[in-house]
This record gives sequence, C-alpha cells and structure tokens, in this order.
Amino acid sequence: MKNRHSSAHGSREQGFELPYKLAREQFAKINDIEEQCHKSGARYVGPNEIIIDYLNKPYHITLPDIEISLEDSEVEVPLREKILILHYFTLAEGTPATGILVTYKQLPGGISYFSAFSQRAITPFVNHFGKEPELLIDIAAKFGGCKADYGDVSVTIDAFNHVPIIFALWRGDEELAPNGNILFDANISDYLATEDVTVLCETLAWKLVKDTPST
Repeated sequence: MKNRHSSAHGSREQGFELPYKLAREQFAKINDIEEQCHKSGARYVGPNEIIIDYLNKPYHITLPDIEISLEDSEVEVPLREKILILHYFTLAEGTPATGILVTYKQLPGGISYFSAFSQRAITPFVNHFGKEPELLIDIAAKFGGCKADYGDVSVTIDAFNHVPIIFALWRGDEELAPNGNILFDANISDYLATEDVTVLCETLAWKLVKDTPST
C-alpha cells in the first residue's frame, strides 16, 4: 500500500515538472530581483537568496539555481506550491490593496471555471466546517489567519504578502444547508493568474481540512 501511494504521489508530481520548469524560466528572466522583492513583499537577503512568506511560513529561494525550500525543514516543498511561489513573485505588480472584495466569478475567465473552482475549493471547506463554523477560526490561526466580518463566520488568511484570502461561511438551518464562498481583494489578478488562484484556494482549503484535529 505504501509503495502504491508513493507511486501515485510521484505521478502527480511528474505532472507539474513542465510547469515548474517554465516557472523557473520566467523567474530567470527577471532583470531586477531586488525591485521585484519590493513589489511582492519578499525579503531580499542578497544576490543569491530571497525569502517569500507563504501561508505564514518563510520559504527561501536560492539563486541562480532557483531552488525553493521551507526554512528549518527537511520536507521537500510540493512542486505545485513551488510553482505558486514562483508565479506570485514573477507576476507581482506591487499594486496596493483596494479594499474592494470580489468573488472568483469576477476574475478573468472566472465565470467559465467557477464550477470547477467551487468543487475543488469551496465545497471541501463548506462540507468540513459547515456544521462547526467556529472551528474554522481556530484552524485558520495556524496559518496566520484572523477572524473577519463576512458571512456568519469568516477568516482572512494572507496566502502571500499581498494576497489575502477570505473564507466565509453561512450557517444552515432546517431548510437550507450551510453555504460558503471565497473572496479576494480586487487587485488579486495583479499577483496571480486565475488558474493559480484556483490551485491556491484548493491547496489552502485542504490544508484547513486536514489540519483539523480528529475527534
């Protein structure tokens, strides 16, 4: 069973090898790393290293090989999360927050892909936290999240320095099942492509689910 799981994991990772290669190539084209650190909120350690905060943890990018590692950890960073980190850094425009919230449907191409986004990101967290919404606040705190003022229960988690993600829940009743949504600042497309938003929200939703202590 263990070997079968490892094989499946390896196959999933292989599926991200080409996007990871392309992400590294795009990163390598950046002319001014220090300026891009300023736009993304990353920390410029020196010409051979930068640090990006992702889900409340520091990730080191070493140059020029463009390798990514989690600080003080021997665990290999999954390729899809390496891709997210590189895409965020490369695309970041330094646009200030607008204070205006938007839904996934309002992102470029979001209407066409909302059904898949909802199934991959919204449904898992609603199914898991819908009956105990307050639990979401405690779990989100592990990722640097804090209570927000949307829906009946909501949290804001800074996935990256300039990318707050709001998970909002509405309680169900005898007639209606619990409901939820994921909200973003209107400037999110200046930091991540819509497909990256999907991957990020799916990743974060499942981290919240899996980090819930079993009863």
